[in-house]
Amino acid sequence: MNRRGFAVGSLAASGLALAGCQTTAREPGQGLAAGLQPGYRPALDQTEAGLWQLSDKLEQETRTSPYRVRDPALEVYVKDLACRLSDDYCKDIRVYVLRTPHFNATMLPNGCMHIWSGLLLRAENEAQFAAIVGHEVGHYLRRHGVQRFESFRNSAEFAVFLGLGLGVAGLGLLGDVAALMVIAGNQAYSRDHEREADEIGLDLLAKLGLAPGEASKVWQQVIAEEEAAETKRQRDFLFASHPAPQERMDSLARLAEAKTPPPDGWQTGVDRYQAILRPHRRWMLNDEVRLRRPGPSLSLLDRMLASAPEDGELHYYKGEVLRLREKEGDLDLAMEQYGHALSKVGAPAEVFRARGLVQMKKGDRAGADESFRNYLDRRPDAEDRLIIRSYLSTGA
Repeated sequence: MNRRGFAVGSLAASGLALAGCQTTAREPGQGLAAGLQPGYRPALDQTEAGLWQLSDKLEQETRTSPYRVRDPALEVYVKDLACRLSDDYCKDIRVYVLRTPHFNATMLPNGCMHIWSGLLLRAENEAQFAAIVGHEVGHYLRRHGVQRFESFRNSAEFAVFLGLGLGVAGLGLLGDVAALMVIAGNQAYSRDHEREADEIGLDLLAKLGLAPGEASKVWQQVIAEEEAAETKRQRDFLFASHPAPQERMDSLARLAEAKTPPPDGWQTGVDRYQAILRPHRRWMLNDEVRLRRPGPSLSLLDRMLASAPEDGELHYYKGEVLRLREKEGDLDLAMEQYGHALSKVGAPAEVFRARGLVQMKKGDRAGADESFRNYLDRRPDAEDRLIIRSYLSTGA
């Protein structure tokens, strides 16, 4: 657990997130290229059975996790999309949405998929979101997680890891089980695995009539955020475990061009996706601001504003990123965004509080008092109302 309250501890950062799932035992089959049939679960005497059991135990931890997003409508939506993409394997794939404000999704070997809230916020439409979900389904269908684990187990690094002991610092209550899962997470998929998962994901996307070209756009957007980062340390977790985003973007674009569109053309599902996302957008944006990554956050917000320039809430959050960055001129830029927010649709009451804080910092006591009163008039039950009233009464 990190200090800002998000599920991005050592395990999540490894690419496995804080989840695992239970499945029903089945006889192993042949099926796809990797020998996987619907309902597959390894026999107890198979090497990978232990890896599945560890995933199952982690599922017990995640069922009651405070980071699990439990909104029924959202859960039904992501599960339905995963089912439509995976078809016959629908019952073998379970999906958790985790409150983790970074762009990523992961798949455990036993069919458990984890969707991070930062991915939901960054996808612009259903086609983009489905491209990532389909990619993770591809990893599962080809059993890449098992191959990755077996490769690491046979390496010298495995012995070194065990020599350090299983009580890895920072794993908290997950303990030895989580430590073993990190073994798999620390080994990124190979380029061949990633390419294969990309190809499968695009095939599944096209099967649903969703625009395959949106997969490349996702990477274009993420690359833009990476380039906007002030330091390399701010690079998203995704780039720690996924290779060559520019190469990948170009490859996805070429693969998409080869797909034949359906008679009624490709669909993006933008309205359906935005309707599902809308009830969650504010807390997702709050989490984004709390990351204190102004470059990537401004890149994200500018992209969102390009599609919705009349959205007062987006202008407010852009102002918040600027206010907290505090570079020279940022307070003036923040005030400009707050002004835009108040002239648009959907500006939250918090825009008055933010204006008041900037005005206090700039020495405008009269303006700050007016802004704070406007905030309290609109949010008389605000959790910070006593603090704001103290600003009014003391001039602190």
